[in-house]
Amino acid sequence: MGRIKQIISFVFVLCLFACGRNKHQDEMSSNGNINEVSIFISDVLWNGEVGDSLRKKLAAPVEGLPQEEPLFTLNQYHEQTFDGSLKRGRNIIVIDQKAKREYSFTRNNYCAPQNVVTITGKSIDDMLELINMHADEVIRKFKQTEIEENQQRNEKLGLLPQTRFNGQYGIEIKIPSTYGYAVENDSFLWLKKDIPSGNTNILIYRVPYTVIERNKTILSNIIAMRDSIGSAYIHGQEQGTYMVTEEAYSPYLFMTSFKDRRAFEMRGNWEMENDFMNGPFINYAIRDDANSSYLIIEGFIYSPSSPKRDLVIELESIIKSIRFI
Repeated sequence: MGRIKQIISFVFVLCLFACGRNKHQDEMSSNGNINEVSIFISDVLWNGEVGDSLRKKLAAPVEGLPQEEPLFTLNQYHEQTFDGSLKRGRNIIVIDQKAKREYSFTRNNYCAPQNVVTITGKSIDDMLELINMHADEVIRKFKQTEIEENQQRNEKLGLLPQTRFNGQYGIEIKIPSTYGYAVENDSFLWLKKDIPSGNTNILIYRVPYTVIERNKTILSNIIAMRDSIGSAYIHGQEQGTYMVTEEAYSPYLFMTSFKDRRAFEMRGNWEMENDFMNGPFINYAIRDDANSSYLIIEGFIYSPSSPKRDLVIELESIIKSIRFI
């Protein structure tokens, strides 16, 4: 009987320790919606040239979306309110007019993950110059933090087993268990998640080098590849309907690096041939020399009349979780 009491007491202590640790972690965690930025700045500066410059940079339209949506949702607070729970925002910018001209970027000052940018200047011109000088860097770091935050949220939801991705494509990829297989065969995977306004989707497949690199016409080659995949697999409810790359707007194409591998990133809109469905997509063609091919992974969204910016970031976070094994 004494032994049982000891075990019960030990388990109770462990539970208390775990609860206390989880509570401490919650208190130290940042908060805020995805793609949200808190800006602490006086009303005078916010309503003038400094505020205009911040909005122009941080609330610029996201490339590749059918409707105009800002890079970040900007929430302005008076600089004197920078305290309490507001200090736990994930992305914070503090702007103040002081004698010293200074830019600083710090990580995890008050919680984690967190980015805190501080810009001070004696004059409006000082502050404008610092904003213009560092805006691209700030945007890049904020976006990376939002992708990592999404990845952590996905892991908390639970992930799909890795066996198929390991064996079929030689990768690990963190796809939430909320996704199910719409099509699965030896050469193609289509995973779909239903959302209240429609669905989000992930496609994974391989193509030979020549499909992407033929005649060095990369943009048209990737469009032709996407359209052939849409014709083969992504069909609408009516006969003769299938997904193609929207012709009205030319997609954005970037050469980039993906986990030290050459890659092409394309963002644009898809539409359903002979139908009215459409939405944004993000496509990565990653050169995989070990398998003499390109690994193609694409995310696309069907969510008519609803905001899509945060859904694109969710798909991008899944794609960028890939690790080659």
